[in-house]
Parts: sequence; structure tokens; C-alpha cells
Amino acid sequence: MKFVLKGPFKENVYSLMRKAGYYFQGKDEEKSELIFIRPPKGYPRFHLCLKIENDNLIFNLHLDQKRPIYKGAPAHAGEYAGETVEKEAERIKQILEYEKRSRTSNYN
Repeated sequence: MKFVLKGPFKENVYSLMRKAGYYFQGKDEEKSELIFIRPPKGYPRFHLCLKIENDNLIFNLHLDQKRPIYKGAPAHAGEYAGETVEKEAERIKQILEYEKRSRTSNYN
């Protein structure tokens, strides 16, 4: 599921994602995306690819139901839509919008 949150945000993306319960897993240099997961170990888990364009955050979220079967293979049982993924996207939006509002009001 893809969604966009418009910035600017006062905190860096790593801090924002930690507040949403996500752990940084790495960076995809080819796609210029930051990879986050929640929870940090085990399955099922949410897998989030995040791209930063100007002040906006572009999210690509899915739910990994299980570990890839073959070592080194990117294929897995992932859900890219549905109620669980939609609820998680909404939860992320609420947390980050709250952070944006509360941080902005602290500087006025």
C-alpha cells in the first residue's frame, strides 16, 4: 500500500519511524529507499520502504506473513492491501501527523 505524508517534519525520518515502532533495516541504494520493519524479529511483520522527496515522505507498506523460503530470494508471502495493512497505514499517519503538529506548535 502506497501513501504520502506531506512535510515538513521537524525531526529526522529515523526518529519519526522509531516513534511509530519501526526499526531501521537498511538502505536500498538503487531505489533510494530506506527500509524499516516492525517488529524487529520474527514473522508476521510490517515491511516499509520509505522515500524522501523534498519535504514529503512516500511510503510503500506491506505485511510479510513469513520468511522467504529460499536463501537470498526476495519472494515472500506479502500482503500489499487489506484491512490489516490499511489499519497500520492509518496508525502511521496518525502518529506522524501528531508529531508534525506537536513539534510545529512547540516552535511558534
